[in-house]
Amino acid sequence: MTIQEAQETVDQWIRTYGVRYFNELTNMACLTEEVGELARVMARKYGEQSFKAGEQTDPADEMADVLWVLLCLANQTGVDLTAAFERNLQKKTQRDNKRHIRNLKLQ
Repeated sequence: MTIQEAQETVDQWIRTYGVRYFNELTNMACLTEEVGELARVMARKYGEQSFKAGEQTDPADEMADVLWVLLCLANQTGVDLTAAFERNLQKKTQRDNKRHIRNLKLQ
């Protein structure tokens, strides 16, 4: 599935099952919440914290939740994430094409 297809799929799901999008500020709060849930799983799985009984241990579902809300926000605000990602990748390549290679901390 392409990013564009994902945006279209989310939009169709919202129109079919979700009634309407939550407003942008609500979705921004939801995105923050989902990132926090992902951070909790990562801290427990890869960091020094331990899981509590019954807690989600797989970051994949939390990552998908983050992506879902991000796709909602893109749709709501008229952002073509494919084009935005391509521009962002080009910016990073131009800005950082030697930065990490020359970083002695990474060698």
